[in-house]
Amino acid sequence: MNKRERFLDYKRRVFSCKDCSLWETRTNVVVGDGNIDAKIVFVGEGPGENEDLQGRPFVGRAGKLLEEVLLENGLTRDEVWITNIIRCRAMIREEGSVRNRPPRPQEVQSCKKWLEEELSIVKPKVIVCLGGPSAEVIIHRGFKMTEERGRCFRSLYAPIAIATYHPAYVLRQPGRAFDELRWMLSEDIAEARRRAESLQEEETEEKVIIPPPDEGGEQLNLF
Repeated sequence: MNKRERFLDYKRRVFSCKDCSLWETRTNVVVGDGNIDAKIVFVGEGPGENEDLQGRPFVGRAGKLLEEVLLENGLTRDEVWITNIIRCRAMIREEGSVRNRPPRPQEVQSCKKWLEEELSIVKPKVIVCLGGPSAEVIIHRGFKMTEERGRCFRSLYAPIAIATYHPAYVLRQPGRAFDELRWMLSEDIAEARRRAESLQEEETEEKVIIPPPDEGGEQLNLF
């Protein structure tokens, strides 16, 4: 099967998932979205209210900010892949209202196989972890955002993984703090693009085929 066939098969299976209790309250299963051949994948935490209703990741205010900083770096969401560590909204009901909550460890673990399958289909060069929870899954446990954001790590899921602040977290910051974190988010995406382009260039160079020498000629000595 090619990538698109594999993804359609994946969607068929994940849409019927009942591996954790989140299926009981979800409106939609929210799988990754974008360019399935993308070199850069963005991994957030989980769907919110808007994502749950529309069945697409990052379609609310955080998604709008992400699209803005992508454009600042010459990218659109149609050129990248965007997903989350869980595929169903984690929510809590309190006093007649519903709000998002952080996913529980068992929910993240139950959904990890679906994340891993998505990443194995896309095969990105670089993964950008949006927020600490994503970095703990993709990079390493105990990830410290203030100390480790913007650094390049090796990952099981891509040659390079970088973590940055989640757009939703950036939006919650007041005044100058918002400006500073927004700048960091954009800079980290710029670094991810540079790394992806560099890896792509290296791969292209490795695939260059040197033609055989003409009859009677000498073969180039590459070493």
